[in-house]
Amino acid sequence: MSIAKAVVTGTVYRTPEKRFTQNNVAVSAFVLNIGEREETLIRVLSKRNALDEIVSSLSKGERILVEGRLQTASVKMDDGSEKRIYEIDANAIERFGDEAPANQKFGTEEIVKFESDDMSNELINEDEIPF
Repeated sequence: MSIAKAVVTGTVYRTPEKRFTQNNVAVSAFVLNIGEREETLIRVLSKRNALDEIVSSLSKGERILVEGRLQTASVKMDDGSEKRIYEIDANAIERFGDEAPANQKFGTEEIVKFESDDMSNELINEDEIPF
C-alpha cells in the first residue's frame, strides 16, 4: 500500500543488491537506517536506470538522502505474528557532503538581515493582532 511522498535521511545499513525480474527489469534494493539513537530500518527500492550509477556506488555507513514514495506491507512471520515492513520506491538519491556549498547561506545572516529591515510595526498595529 502506497502512503505518501517521503524524504528521509539516514545511513546505508546494508549494501545494495541488484536483481532482475522475470521481464529482465533491474531492481536494486538496500536497507537504510533512519534512526538516530536506535535502529529504524527502511528498505529502499530503485527501479530507475537513472539511479543505477549512484546505487551501485553506495557502501555501508554512507549518509544519504532518499526521496520517493513510502509503501507499507504486512508479512507473516514463522511464529504466526505479523510484521509491518516499510519501503521507499526511490525517485532520487543524494549523498550527504561534509560541508554545505559556499553559495548557500544558513544561519543567522538571513535572520539578522530580516530583523534590520523589519517593517512589521508599520504593517500591523498591536491592537489588530487577534491573540
